[in-house]
Amino acid sequence: MNTPRGTLYLVPNALDFGIEGASAAVTLDDVLPMGVLRIAARLEHWVAENARSTRAFLKRVDSIVPLSRPLQQIVIVELPRPPKGARVAPAQPLAALLAPLHSGLDVGLISEAGLPAIADPGAALVQAAHAESLTVVALPGPSSLLLALAASGLNGQSFAFCGYLPVDASERGVRVRELESLSRRGQQTQLVIETPYRNVALLEALLAHLQPGTRLSVSCGLTAPGAFTRTDSVAAWRAAPSPLPADRPAVFAFLAA
Repeated sequence: MNTPRGTLYLVPNALDFGIEGASAAVTLDDVLPMGVLRIAARLEHWVAENARSTRAFLKRVDSIVPLSRPLQQIVIVELPRPPKGARVAPAQPLAALLAPLHSGLDVGLISEAGLPAIADPGAALVQAAHAESLTVVALPGPSSLLLALAASGLNGQSFAFCGYLPVDASERGVRVRELESLSRRGQQTQLVIETPYRNVALLEALLAHLQPGTRLSVSCGLTAPGAFTRTDSVAAWRAAPSPLPADRPAVFAFLAA
């Protein structure tokens, strides 16, 4: 008799990772459905981007829905890092992470913030799970990209997430102009992100290379205390720039006129 196989749950995390003091001000049931917390509380096997932050997440879950077993007994395995120059992790280690599922055990996949597998290395594990015909269930929760898009007022019918822009100033300028051209031709909103300490540098680059009539939106620290979204023309941003913190994640979106 075949053993029923487990389910790979994509468990969303809060968006306050790395924001000082935010985790004390935001309880998980403010940003995650109770059904998600109940599933997270019963899972005994996890695959994580970072084991330490996952333990912190489970402690927050435990304060609302008691964990099914002590945290010290929960298995948390980190995703393998892709070799230098490679885009994805090797298939063999990923297959090993899915082994509990073949024994009938459910596994949670979690990112440090937001939805796993969205702008996140967990996508490779999800792909491996589908290749093995395993059941994958994405649980509802916050995504900074979609929250920023919704709050921006820009085109939500056609949009693209472009990830990080080049660090080199000249290459970054070329890429900004290229994305603006794509936005203008397709009336498509372009979404980009940056490491928080480079927020100011990215904003300066966008203001330097985008056309005055292009609409630029910046969402910062979403769902955390002090969060804000500002959408304005590039010309208005240049005339009255808004300061950006260097310790809070931000999402930048723009739509060419």
